[in-house]
Amino acid sequence: MSMMSEFKEFALKGNVMDLAVGVIIGGAFGKIVDSFVGDLIMPIVGKIFGGTNFTEMYVMLAPPVKAVEGATSYASLKAAGANLFAYGNFLTIVVNFAILAFVIFLMVKQMNKMKRAEPAAPAPATPEDVVLLRQIRDSLAK
Repeated sequence: MSMMSEFKEFALKGNVMDLAVGVIIGGAFGKIVDSFVGDLIMPIVGKIFGGTNFTEMYVMLAPPVKAVEGATSYASLKAAGANLFAYGNFLTIVVNFAILAFVIFLMVKQMNKMKRAEPAAPAPATPEDVVLLRQIRDSLAK
């Protein structure tokens, strides 16, 4: 079997195609969760904590190597080469991960629930000689 035909057989197996579809959908779902956390959840959390923008929560560890263009913000400092301890951005990513992990947990739980328990294979019929021997044993036991 040539390498190309082996690869074709491998690539066309159902599991590989399922994995490819899962990766594509997972990437799109990740963007949805990023937007959900960044655009909906974190602004509400920031409002609760006094109007804090979590992406602007950082500690400058070293000054920028280039001049900062525009207002001093996380993005402009990062572009200027400043060494930042961006704990606010980290908190946003942790919340993003927690939501994504919870949703995946719910999906796996639902998929496990949807799987049907496979019925047990019927036991093979007992041979007639075994049945006859059991009857003899039972009659002798009386």
